[in-house]
Amino acid sequence: MGIDPIGGKPFQLKFVRAAQMLLFSNALCDPPLGQTTVIKSDQDVSLFQITFTVLLESSKSFPEQDWQAVLWHNGHDDREWKELALQETKIPEPPLAIQASSRPQVYRRWFSVLLNVPSSREPVQFTLKYRLSANHTWLWINEHSNLEDGELYFQPQTPPKDLVNYLKDYSDDFSVNQVESETPHTQLWSLTSPVKAAEGKASGISDISLGTPRSFGRWFSLVRIWSPWLAPRHGQDQFSPTEDAVLSSFLRFDGLHLVLLAVSGVDEVLTVFKPDGHGNVIAHSRNDSTEAGQARVLAAVGTTFNAALAAVMYHARSIVRGYDTTSQEVKEEVKTALEKDVKAEWMENWYDGLTYCTWNALGQNLDEQRIFDALDILKEKGVQITNLIIDDNWQSLDNQGQSQFKRGWTEFEANKEGFPNGLKHTATTIRDKHPNIQHIAVWHALLGYWGGVSPTGSIAKSYKTREVRKSKGLAGGTMTVVDKEDVPRMYDDFYRFLLASGIDSVKTDAQFFLELMDDADDRRSFMKTYQGAWTIASLRYFSIKAISCMSQIPQILFHTQLPTNKPRLMVRNSDDFFPGRSDVPSSHPFHIFTNALTALLTSHLNVLPDWDMFQTSHPYSFFHAAARCISGGPIYITDTPGQHSIPLIQSMTAPTIRKTTRILRPNSIGKCIEAGVYTPYESLRFLKIGTYHTGSSTDYGASILGVFNVSEQPLSELVALRDFEGIVKEEGKKYIIRAHPSGEISPPMNVDSDFPQVNLALDPKGWGILTAYPLYTTTADASSSSERETKIAVLGLIGKMTGAAAVVGTPRFEERGLEIVRINAVVKVLGVLGIYVSTLPSADTLHDHTMVLIRDRPIPAHTVKVAENNDKVLEIDVETAWKEMGLEAGWGNEVEVDVILR
Repeated sequence: MGIDPIGGKPFQLKFVRAAQMLLFSNALCDPPLGQTTVIKSDQDVSLFQITFTVLLESSKSFPEQDWQAVLWHNGHDDREWKELALQETKIPEPPLAIQASSRPQVYRRWFSVLLNVPSSREPVQFTLKYRLSANHTWLWINEHSNLEDGELYFQPQTPPKDLVNYLKDYSDDFSVNQVESETPHTQLWSLTSPVKAAEGKASGISDISLGTPRSFGRWFSLVRIWSPWLAPRHGQDQFSPTEDAVLSSFLRFDGLHLVLLAVSGVDEVLTVFKPDGHGNVIAHSRNDSTEAGQARVLAAVGTTFNAALAAVMYHARSIVRGYDTTSQEVKEEVKTALEKDVKAEWMENWYDGLTYCTWNALGQNLDEQRIFDALDILKEKGVQITNLIIDDNWQSLDNQGQSQFKRGWTEFEANKEGFPNGLKHTATTIRDKHPNIQHIAVWHALLGYWGGVSPTGSIAKSYKTREVRKSKGLAGGTMTVVDKEDVPRMYDDFYRFLLASGIDSVKTDAQFFLELMDDADDRRSFMKTYQGAWTIASLRYFSIKAISCMSQIPQILFHTQLPTNKPRLMVRNSDDFFPGRSDVPSSHPFHIFTNALTALLTSHLNVLPDWDMFQTSHPYSFFHAAARCISGGPIYITDTPGQHSIPLIQSMTAPTIRKTTRILRPNSIGKCIEAGVYTPYESLRFLKIGTYHTGSSTDYGASILGVFNVSEQPLSELVALRDFEGIVKEEGKKYIIRAHPSGEISPPMNVDSDFPQVNLALDPKGWGILTAYPLYTTTADASSSSERETKIAVLGLIGKMTGAAAVVGTPRFEERGLEIVRINAVVKVLGVLGIYVSTLPSADTLHDHTMVLIRDRPIPAHTVKVAENNDKVLEIDVETAWKEMGLEAGWGNEVEVDVILR
């Protein structure tokens, strides 16, 4: 009878079946199964070997066994599947192990082997099998975990040069020109073809084949799931998306990436990609102009997806810039806005303030009293919001009781049933009772309302209108809109009214209705007119404080959102989901998946992607919150009054010295990491979202990796430093990885380590945020111990999802001889600042060797301590110190903390 290492008691099982132990075992592999890994050509092929690392985990509920493992692969020139025995190995520093709550304690045994790269450089498929000992049968890993085989693609040292090597049999109707790429290690081509002019109300249509992408294993597309929204689609072998695509990428068997981008918004031409059922990519174009137009497609090939994508996006921007049709009035307005500069406090509040939205919180029966009550409850609960969005159903409309698509906007003033004293009274009351609310926004549709404007209302009497025909479908039929020549005046009058009513920001929705117009003359008249009028009016009256929603139609993506000649716009990044419903559970993980993949494209636009509102008291609330925190965009909550998770809100936000609340937003846009681009939603792999927060020096920053289990079963993976954004591969440079929410920290590690750095297991709905910090190394010894080298990292605020984003600028490290290290860090919010020090003195002697200063004054000793869960982390309670020292905000908004280690 064995001894149970958990309780120190004999195992109760006298006979342990091998099948039982295999059932509670797990195998992890690096490179991973269920995914394609691209190997770059940076070594001589004859010397090229791939290190495979395998971790076998077995439950400590059973006796430990003498496990064996084998790599089964076809990496031979004869392509036959053969086995390669894995050898048990000891690794220098065990990876950081983060377990799911449902997982038992486990034994961990590591195996490795070197696989020679086949001289043919053909792709290699591989899988694993393992067993308890030589006397037992093998278990194939796909029988236990349902993981597909892994793949290795090997990049050539010299990529093929001509487009014909990447696209087979593209139409002679395309004029092909190779152009200089602004992105290193890429090739770029511009393809154009004629599209006939519109005739009367009928648009000109063309369908021209781009041919078949050659020799690819996987493809990824961003498709139009319906008119206003993009979403990801994946496949293998044959290009077959079920919706029109704007962007398509193909991972070739040689590890190169072919990216195709359909450019729209120029010459009144819309272009998308369609499959033809035989593997060909069809460029489908619609021309609304009375002049013949051009379909424009960009193709790039690169050694990484991100490089190839950057190549097409940079060139698309230059194309749009060359065909700029912006009116002189808009140009002057933008110039004035830029010259006056966007007020720093507006940016800080609008981008970084916590926002409350009424939509899911208060429902469609909206009135001012419900808003007042909701805000009062937030205040009672201690939730301090900075921005308020009064969503749909405040406006004055006709056709009471009918579908929203049948109701038209009648007048600027709010409806009298819900807002009897007018919009100004509502805004004034809110500002008087809640001075923490800096900005109040109202919702409206780009054309007025879902059903346009009422033909009998005061708006129709004040401005020229026109009836337009919409495409068949949910919103089909006809509607009345303000006509072209009066659109700028209407917007100017409306936004002047809002500003006079105390409203200083807007959420402008349903922008896709411009594309729902069926007739070419209407599309031609209104597409750019409404975009231009909205842009100039929002800049004139609200500066940056506008949200663009349901606006992912290609004409807006390229015409309005791609150019960089105006301030960055906040734009909804994905379709709606069901934030308040638990009966549609799949909508929650897919919403995060969609945003992460869509951000691959939108991160190249001049926008701040908005991942939509969520509720903090919900089974998926922490899942959503973690995604919003690493998105790099705003955070909106839409809690039902009184149903708030205060701990969750506190993990996303922190107070400032001016007694406001800030979210901790990294200064880079979060998006799916390179390795996950071609990994489909159903793949049983973690979704990994990467972002980066850097200071004034680009060589020092925190790399943040959000990891999400979007499947319906427990998953575990090995995570390596190469998965993190912005990691610098430099001789002698080391990193640590800190996990949230556990607070665990990995040993210092090199970027080029052969072993993964994190072993992560997550349950369904599980998530984790890993932050990699570069280590500053000094010869000074902070604890007078035998170790003469001290490694330091400023972690940011402890207990926050993205606490690293609290740090402003670049921390400074100063050595004074061999006895003192001085650390200077600046934070923009209050909380507990964490600093990793590899030779941190013990808690008993900490204050003999450590001094912390704020404004050159020592802070109270009890606000400085060694972390309870890690004896290498110094915790400084800046918030308590600030209050107890009686400090007040001066000219600045930040706190400078000096730490002296003797």
